[in-house]
Amino acid sequence: MKAQGLRDWHSANMRDGNPILAHHRPFQESSEMNKTMNWSIGVVSSVAIAGVFFWLGTLQAANNPSAGSPVAPGASSPGNGPAGPPPTAVDAARVKISPLAKTISAVGSLRSDETVIIRPEVSGRVAEIGFREGERVAKGSVILRLDQSVQRAEMRQAEANVALAKSRIERSRDLHAKGFISSQALDDADSAYKVAKASADLAAARLTKLDIKAPFSGIAGLRLISIGDYVREGQDIVNIEEIDPLKVDFRVPEIFLKQISTGQTLQVNLDAIPNTVFSGRVLAINPLIDANGRAVVIRAVIKNMDKRLRPGMFARVKLITNEQQEGLTIPEQALIPVGDDFFVFKIVDGRSLRTKIDIGQRITGSVEVVRGLSKDDVVVTAGQAKIRDGVTVKMATLDGGAAPSAEQSADANTPSVPSAPGAPAPAPSAGIADKTASPKNP
Repeated sequence: MKAQGLRDWHSANMRDGNPILAHHRPFQESSEMNKTMNWSIGVVSSVAIAGVFFWLGTLQAANNPSAGSPVAPGASSPGNGPAGPPPTAVDAARVKISPLAKTISAVGSLRSDETVIIRPEVSGRVAEIGFREGERVAKGSVILRLDQSVQRAEMRQAEANVALAKSRIERSRDLHAKGFISSQALDDADSAYKVAKASADLAAARLTKLDIKAPFSGIAGLRLISIGDYVREGQDIVNIEEIDPLKVDFRVPEIFLKQISTGQTLQVNLDAIPNTVFSGRVLAINPLIDANGRAVVIRAVIKNMDKRLRPGMFARVKLITNEQQEGLTIPEQALIPVGDDFFVFKIVDGRSLRTKIDIGQRITGSVEVVRGLSKDDVVVTAGQAKIRDGVTVKMATLDGGAAPSAEQSADANTPSVPSAPGAPAPAPSAGIADKTASPKNP
């Protein structure tokens, strides 16, 4: 019996030949119990938190019935502050219809109305200079005088020969009248007189060439000679320029030949004198088209009373043709160039809309819009760097004036914020009051 009891105990406390420690079982049961308690506590905590949030939501819905209504993107959510970034303030302008004169743009150069380089016709030594550099000279005044000693001697000799020939022809006429000389002798004396007189005229002309005079009134340039210099025929002495008015020579493509005519007005801008526009008119059109560039050469004239303009200046010309038209215009600062394309930010329902446009001619401060916009569209003129396509914007100024009214504001999409709790409700309209107060109305 005792042996049988030992075998039973051994089989109960041995597993796979290894003794099972009896004190391990209480620890395993305790670990499983702890896991079960932790899971139960987590479930209870989650349920409690969900209940708290549900209670808070119910309380907020009771205090603010509109809280559950959907909110437009970018609009303010009542009671919870703005749902997104605040609207960006920009300057804006409306698209306008303006009268546009069809223009042709070109580049050219200013030229003197009259210009000449003084050159002597005879050689000689400079005896006198009759002008000052950079000052005005009058027509017919002596610019340069060469040494005249030799020519004056020749002149006196020619005059003496004329006097001798004149006395001989008078004597020959008397003798021929008395029959003492033949007609041939009279003709010889007459011919000698004419030759002597022609020699005198030639000497006088040579003497005149030594005084070089101004062919027209103008401003003398820089002289290239000094007193005592020996100058030759055709040598440059000084240039004279008449600069009021001035001429403008420019070229336009031959396709514009039918649109141009004499008398048309033009506007001239110069890089040397910015922010100033000079007006002029077409003086002449060259009948010969330049075969190299297939261009028409045009000459115009502009006033230069204050003498600010100078010949040789680079000019940007806008030729205004006779065709008048109306077109859409926007401020030039609204343009956003991207490569060869142009974009603007159009404001639609309080949001910026990036729009591609085609432009035409440019006017001072404005540009013509050929395609992409319509009349009374509103475009952003300042602040483009702060916005992107689709963001909420508000207009700080419109057309350069004060801030627009609420009806013009770009925040028209933003719903009105309801009154704070406890604030008096707005008074009902007269019709509603009548229906509420009258017991006869159903």
